[in-house]
Amino acid sequence: MRAVVCKSFSGIDDLDLGDMDAPKPGAGQILVDVHAAAVNFMDCLMVAGKYQLRPQTPFVPGTDATGIVAAVGEGVTRFKPGDRVACSNWTGAYAAQTIASELSAAHLPPVVDFETATVVRHCYGTAYYAFVERAKLQPGETVFVSGAAGGVGLAAVDLARSLGARVIGGVGSQEKVGIVRQYGAYEVIDYVHEDLRERIKALTDGKGVDVFFDVLGGDVFMTMTRLMNWGGRMLPIGFASGDIPSVPMNLTLLKNYSIVGVFWGAWAERYREASIAADQQIFEWIAQDKLKPHVGAVFPLEQFKTAMGTVLDRTAQGRVVLQVRT
Repeated sequence: MRAVVCKSFSGIDDLDLGDMDAPKPGAGQILVDVHAAAVNFMDCLMVAGKYQLRPQTPFVPGTDATGIVAAVGEGVTRFKPGDRVACSNWTGAYAAQTIASELSAAHLPPVVDFETATVVRHCYGTAYYAFVERAKLQPGETVFVSGAAGGVGLAAVDLARSLGARVIGGVGSQEKVGIVRQYGAYEVIDYVHEDLRERIKALTDGKGVDVFFDVLGGDVFMTMTRLMNWGGRMLPIGFASGDIPSVPMNLTLLKNYSIVGVFWGAWAERYREASIAADQQIFEWIAQDKLKPHVGAVFPLEQFKTAMGTVLDRTAQGRVVLQVRT
């Protein structure tokens, strides 16, 4: 089958579009004819050997796919051939076919197209786990989202707004301000050209934010350690800046705020039923038009390097998607 192949952990430039043996579903697995695949930041890290998981080479990158079930393995009860699905695995999405556990897949409502659906499990799943499960976000609380124009960040803005929060978005350029406002942020801070500390203080009357959803790490995270409200929750999602911060713990003591880790993929594997319920809830909200996943760019599979480069240099607004089948 046609697939993107990673033969060594040397980055996107050394990836090839070639042939791999088609996978076969084992017990509890589904085989999916892939129509679209999301390009995630962690996919780019994984092929460079910079992610915590290092698959055996050669492997097919890509964690999130959508398509139609082609076959099911022994014991599968949730799906049958012909079902439209969104599914996740640590690898395998950038290919004509992929496999996934039936517990890591969700039925697609008829009104949700394949490209849009690639946004949901990783981006909205992360946001749901962060706000609903970890932060216990309450209506009226103030949320600050860093990297707010990216796939995960924009999903966080959209979901936090729908949950009744007062959302502040953080972006790295003026070009990204508009889309973040469109998705529900009442204010947007360009922290490359504005003073993040002063803007947060002004927007919160000096109290700080209740919940900080962070995909960057680095300087933005460290600045926010001094801008949390009493009883706030800092949610580290990732470290797209490349800098993993170390926090002076006296700061959390002074305002009784918490630092709460958010690793959606590990949670989804460990708590399958809760993850399935979250998927169903999110897709229901999307079908009801309460959430509006944003696909910023769609590339044919042949242009996978361009698509991954767009994610790596953080110029994308919303999710970048590979179209595998037309």
